[in-house]
Amino acid sequence: MKRWKIMTGFEGLAYIDAMGQADLVRRKEIKPIELIEYTIERIEQLNQTLNAVVVPMYDQALTMTSAHIPDGPFSGVPYLLKDLIALCAGVPTTAASYLLKDHTPNYDSELVRRIKQAGLVIIGKTNTPEFGILPTTEPRMFGPCRNPWDLNRSPGGSSGGSAVAVAAGMVPMAHGNDAGGSIRIPASCCGVFGFKPTRARNPLGPDVGDIMAGLVVEHAITRSVRDSAALLDATSGPDIGDPYSCPLPSRPFLDEVGTDPGRLRIGYTMRAAIDVPVDVENSKAVEDAVALCVDLGHDVLEAPPQYDGELLAEAWTVLYQSWLAATLDDIARLRSKPIMPEEVEPFSWSMYEAGQIISASKYLRALDALQTIAREAAHFFAEFDVWLTPVLAKLPPKLGTFDPPPDNPIEVHLIARAFTPICPISNVTGQPSMSVPLYWSAEDLPVGVHFVGKYGDEATLFRLAAQLERARPWARRQPMV
Repeated sequence: MKRWKIMTGFEGLAYIDAMGQADLVRRKEIKPIELIEYTIERIEQLNQTLNAVVVPMYDQALTMTSAHIPDGPFSGVPYLLKDLIALCAGVPTTAASYLLKDHTPNYDSELVRRIKQAGLVIIGKTNTPEFGILPTTEPRMFGPCRNPWDLNRSPGGSSGGSAVAVAAGMVPMAHGNDAGGSIRIPASCCGVFGFKPTRARNPLGPDVGDIMAGLVVEHAITRSVRDSAALLDATSGPDIGDPYSCPLPSRPFLDEVGTDPGRLRIGYTMRAAIDVPVDVENSKAVEDAVALCVDLGHDVLEAPPQYDGELLAEAWTVLYQSWLAATLDDIARLRSKPIMPEEVEPFSWSMYEAGQIISASKYLRALDALQTIAREAAHFFAEFDVWLTPVLAKLPPKLGTFDPPPDNPIEVHLIARAFTPICPISNVTGQPSMSVPLYWSAEDLPVGVHFVGKYGDEATLFRLAAQLERARPWARRQPMV
């Protein structure tokens, strides 16, 4: 591999957001090739420590930069794809599993097509747990990704590599997807902005209509609120053949950034809906956010939605296990050879085995339970505009916390549930939600705060997020990697 020479004169680029970088390119203050080469250099310097980027795409990026970059809102800006779900033609998509090490699609997902059309230059793919099934990023295939705030701690998951890349200033934003917190969890652990849009806001085609009955959504982890809004403007909207769609916005999401949110009615809770304790620092983060929202003129009351958290956890797990069983069975069918236990990680195998014995009846009952919970939770949003909670129940854990016990690897799901008991509710309801980096612990670890909006109402969340960003700027806080 070429060793990239240290570039001088561009040191300030690392923490300029994507819209800022695009503006520099547009005003010809930097050439796209210079921006991409600088980004490659920075990734090469930091990645040997952080292990965030696992599939470099430097040659493709330089070729695109030297040819024609589409004229979009982010023309010439570097971007990273998570190595899960989103397909990029000619580049391996492995889901961090040796089973897929040779899986190289010959076409782009619709989301990736839109990302390229926005002028973004995809420069690599980021680390993720095997099949994205754990809230940490320590796959056997690629090795652990390290939190830039504390190299011995997890960056969260499953979009951990993307969150680390943004937090460390490799790129201003990076792709993520979310079935139960996989954008918001690592955003909280790494001190960056993580936005999960409404179900069906971004496309999942052309291969699938939805994943896990609509639990999975696509978007990104960003440094700034405006980047997230502008990117969602560029990528969102129904695709041909989608099984359903969500309400269209009345105007561009970027227009909401800087718009006064008005006097919002915000309900908050410190506790999870299951019997899991929330650590002191995570509770303090919510207390701090409550005080900030009151100072900003909002009506804030302690009032959680009413739903059965234990039933949600059980039913959500049934869908996840069923999806993994179907995924591995598809791989076995395509290669005409059954999956053997040693070919996947122990926890993946235990989830696969559990999924194989789930009956159609049990699956449909689980789906009915989740839809009932979504209806129950919806009543809360008839009275409140936003729900405020912790993102996580604990601080970023030490690497190795989620290593499965050899005698019973499936028990890891209990450790995961104790870490992230709240995020899955908005995947079940389909509502937009976000992790906002408003608080740092006594150990100088980031602690995100979770805001959930009404179905289809990203606009209110972007307005509130921009207001919070102005009141408590977080971009100036940078990890000392």
